[in-house]
Order: sequence, then C-alpha cells, then structure tokens
Amino acid sequence: MSTPPAPTPFEDSLAIGYQPSEAAVDTGHLHQLARSLCRDERRFLSFPDHLGLVAGELAPLLGMFVEHRRDPYSRDDFDLGVQPYEEAVLAYFAALAGASADDVHGYVASCPHEALLHGLAVARRRLPAASVYVCDQAHARVTRACELLRMNLVTVRSLADGTMDPEDLRLQTRVRREAGALVVATCGTPLRGAIDNVAELRAAAVASGRVHMHVDAAAGGLAAAHSDQVLSWSLAHGAHSISLSGDSLLGLPGQAGISLMRRVQVPAAACGIAVPERSVICSRGGLGALLLWTRLRSLGRAGVAALVRRCQGVAVYAVDQFARAGARPERFPGSLTVTFGRPPGWVVDKWHLHCVGDLARIVTTGSLTHTAVDELAADLSAARSEAVA
Repeated sequence: MSTPPAPTPFEDSLAIGYQPSEAAVDTGHLHQLARSLCRDERRFLSFPDHLGLVAGELAPLLGMFVEHRRDPYSRDDFDLGVQPYEEAVLAYFAALAGASADDVHGYVASCPHEALLHGLAVARRRLPAASVYVCDQAHARVTRACELLRMNLVTVRSLADGTMDPEDLRLQTRVRREAGALVVATCGTPLRGAIDNVAELRAAAVASGRVHMHVDAAAGGLAAAHSDQVLSWSLAHGAHSISLSGDSLLGLPGQAGISLMRRVQVPAAACGIAVPERSVICSRGGLGALLLWTRLRSLGRAGVAALVRRCQGVAVYAVDQFARAGARPERFPGSLTVTFGRPPGWVVDKWHLHCVGDLARIVTTGSLTHTAVDELAADLSAARSEAVA
C-alpha cells in the first residue's frame, strides 16, 4: 500500500495571490489530492472513504446554485422546483423511521449536527426547563448542541454493551422530575455502534413527568431499519423526533442530515410556513437533498436494503476473522461497527484506525470488503505473534 505524498507547503504553491492563478496548475493540485485520497491508495477503515455517486450523476447538480428560503412543503415565488425532491427524500426517511409523511414535519439539513440541533431546539420549546439526558457513549455532537443551546446536560451511565442504562436514567430523571425530561437516545454510538432501546428508555423516564425522546440516528439509522434483528430505535418505537443521515453509508461526497418530528410535537408557532420556525437557519442549500434523492433513486428501496445486508455480512465476517486472529472482537447486533483490542501502532497507522483507550474499531461501509478484512486480520495476527515472541 503506497504512502500518499507529503503536501507541499501552502506558502509555496497553494497561497492565494494578488493575481489570478493558472487554472491548469490548480486543476493539477486538485487531481493530485484526489489521487492521494482515493480508496486504492489510502484506506480509512474507521470512517467511510467511498463515493457511491459517479461523476456523471453529479455533473448536473454541481452546475447549479440552489437556495431554499421556505420550508420543504411550501410553494411560492421562491420555489425553484427543488422542494418536491426534498419532500420525496423526507417521505423515504419518514417511512424508514416508522412514520408516514403526513405524520411528520422535517427538512434536509446541511449535516447531522444541524439536524440534531434542530431536534433539540424544538424539544426545548415543549419542555423549556427540562434537562437533557445523554449516555456517556453518545456522540460528542450532543454535548456541543447542548452547549450552543445552553441546555443543562445530565450524563447517564452506559451498560457493558454501550447502550444507555435504563435504571440509571430512571434515577437521574426522578431527581429533576418537576421539569420533565429530554432524553437523547443513540442509534449507532461512535465507538461500539450500540443502539439504545427507545421504548425501554421512554418507559424508564416517563414516571418523572413529561418526556421528549429524541434519537440521534445519524450513524446507525439506515442499518437499524434494514436489520434482521428486532431493534427499538425509531419513531415507531416511541420517539418524538429523530435526526438521521445517509451520507456515510450511501457514499455522498458531502454531509447531509435529516430532521424529522411528529407533527403533534411541533409547537403551534412552528406550524406556519416561515423557514426560521422549521429550520436552524433562514435559508438552506438544496444540494444535499438533491444528492440524497439521486443516490436513493439509483438504488431504490431494494438496493438500499441489499447494500445494508452486504455491509452487515462483512461485519459478521470481520468478527469471525478477528476472533481467529486473537483480537477479541465485539459487535452490537445489527451494527456495521466492529470493535477489537487496540493493535500496535504500525497496524493503527497502516489502516488509519480510530482508537479510544484499549479499543479500536472499523465500520464496514464502502471499500471495506472481505479482502480488506482478511488483510487487516493477517496484520492483527502478525502483531499478536510479535507480542507473544
């Protein structure tokens, strides 16, 4: 596996000067960057590194500037014809999360972080004095969102499998029962890919007063929806709002988030058509919705299900191979994440593994095939042999 070339200091070749640069030279820089990041030269087994869309599919979209000034469901003088595409994407993800398009409000956000921020902001309107209850295994974006919204965050301990402990949640919410509880469940935790049981967590918190259940499903929603396992993770299982994403598994060349919430949960002030009541920002780029629509249409529901099954099959295979290599692998049922004992530095550097403490992980999307798993397993086995020797 070749090592990407060291970047040239930007002061010499990439600085933005007073005069225009030569287009051919700049194109050469970008082509070199693309080659250095392509999956044949660099493998990021902890993060998606593939593109499901080819240049021919993207070309028509990259020649347009699309700005939304209204919500996805309105038609007015600002309508550029993109809203129906966004509505189609929202209808797809609503069905995925166990609701009909008529039962939910939503929009395509610029990234999963914005979608989460929107979900928490709307939840705060329902329960303005409630604390936010978050598992210690949740994504850091939840903590950041609470900081931005100045919401009190209460950390709930996790169980051995990485899910939120319902009993600890019950105890924590009872302490603050007068204000209600805003519980953030996670579908696909960053390290273990664990999926919280939404129905169980809601039942644990409901005795303390009013509850709003939000699910951060950006990392695991698509996989959970197509899993053979029976998982309680979505609007169908008691969630009031949910934030999702399709960019990692679907292989988009940029981030896109989906914010959905049941219409009965949206305050009356948010039922108008003004964008500030529906989204975090007043105007939005429409490229994310178009990219999602293009990719989903090219796959169809059957194609997405087949893609998830292939990725889950690779995860199952990885657990078996890593166990043979003595790496002590673990996988939450239905997840695309496989964790294992942290290997020596040369293995981590070679495969660009994400590590936390004594654990490393891979995510079986994109270019992570059975062959790649075999190669990593061989390195894990070699590292184990070196340690024994």
